[in-house]
Amino acid sequence: MSARVLSPGELEAALRQIGAERYHSNHPLHKLMYQGKLNRGQLQAWALNRYYYQARIPAKDATLIARLPTPDLRRAWRKRLHDHDGDGPETGGIERWLRLTDGLGLDRDYVISTRGLLPITRFAVDAYIGLVRDRSILEGIASCLTELFSPAIISERVGGMLRNYDFITEDTLAYFKPRLDQAPEDAEFALAYVKEHARTEEQQEAVLAVLRAKCDILWAMLDALHIAYVEPRMIPPGAFVPAD
Repeated sequence: MSARVLSPGELEAALRQIGAERYHSNHPLHKLMYQGKLNRGQLQAWALNRYYYQARIPAKDATLIARLPTPDLRRAWRKRLHDHDGDGPETGGIERWLRLTDGLGLDRDYVISTRGLLPITRFAVDAYIGLVRDRSILEGIASCLTELFSPAIISERVGGMLRNYDFITEDTLAYFKPRLDQAPEDAEFALAYVKEHARTEEQQEAVLAVLRAKCDILWAMLDALHIAYVEPRMIPPGAFVPAD
């Protein structure tokens, strides 16, 4: 980044460039997944570990809501809690993710217990919540801008999995369809906030850095899965061991 204040359009372009270079749609494990080159056990490991991320998103959002200074901001952000927690039993994104782990043959109680997580998964997700808790409100909001890039990865994932795995159905992947509408709406709000409030060189450097950090967190989670379940298959003690 040059040593000057970027215009809002330049800042957006810089944020999008981070996604193009660093978002986990570029990760080898994601490519193996949508190309149909993973087995059921490897997909189970991915879904099991990703559950922890999905389940902790409301904690991240509640942490940020507690810090937001105005009713308007809190009302806008709490939509995310509804999207993930739902408005009652068997609703919301977390429940839909459990339909994915159910469909892959995992025991629901075992998934919810998180006993089988990879250590890096727990560390990375907890680090994300800590980031939102401890950094500025502007950085906390900017960390969510990975949602700018999620529709493309969802489309690749869903299309590839339906084509390439005969044990995957549209119902199994029910989590993803609502996110094609929710994620762009959420990203638009966060992007507008960041473009309005990142006014100094220091603030702009901070939001770019925090988006890189969020991309690093998501990348590290796939790194850990690849090492444990693809190559060289180094599964840590206590972590989930697939049957196949």
